[in-house]
Amino acid sequence: MEKVLLVEHEKCTACRICELVCSAKHAGSFNPAKARITVATFLEDNFFFPLTCQHCEEPLCQDVCPTGAISRHPETAAVVIDDAKCIGCRMCQAACPFGAIAYSPSEDKVVKCDLCGGEPECVLFCPWDAIKYVQADDAALRRRKAVGEKLKKALQEVKL
Repeated sequence: MEKVLLVEHEKCTACRICELVCSAKHAGSFNPAKARITVATFLEDNFFFPLTCQHCEEPLCQDVCPTGAISRHPETAAVVIDDAKCIGCRMCQAACPFGAIAYSPSEDKVVKCDLCGGEPECVLFCPWDAIKYVQADDAALRRRKAVGEKLKKALQEVKL
């Protein structure tokens, strides 16, 4: 069965360790600007939320990619980018409703969460257990699909 990242925002303290380990794994340096996860911080409300790719059931980023560089990994079900096919046009970045795709100027490519091949570093190193990699149950998949449909409709309305 498919696994998904589950964020329990009430446990997040905005320590940003997830950003550091992500950037270390993917960019080879401890640089949150190069992470594929970002902690949204709302200090006035004491609310923190790690944001990353939702690996949508019907990814809009994949639909708009002119080179077919975005696909679903057969083993992890992660929506991944083939660096060899990516031309850095950023169409996927514009289409992502979650803002989960970033542009890497040094690589002239877009980057996003790939679930670390099925062992997400952010999960392994979160000291507060705020990020988990869990089996997706049918209810969660239905909720994700419903949210995806709403976002798709909203984006289509904006295009009109």
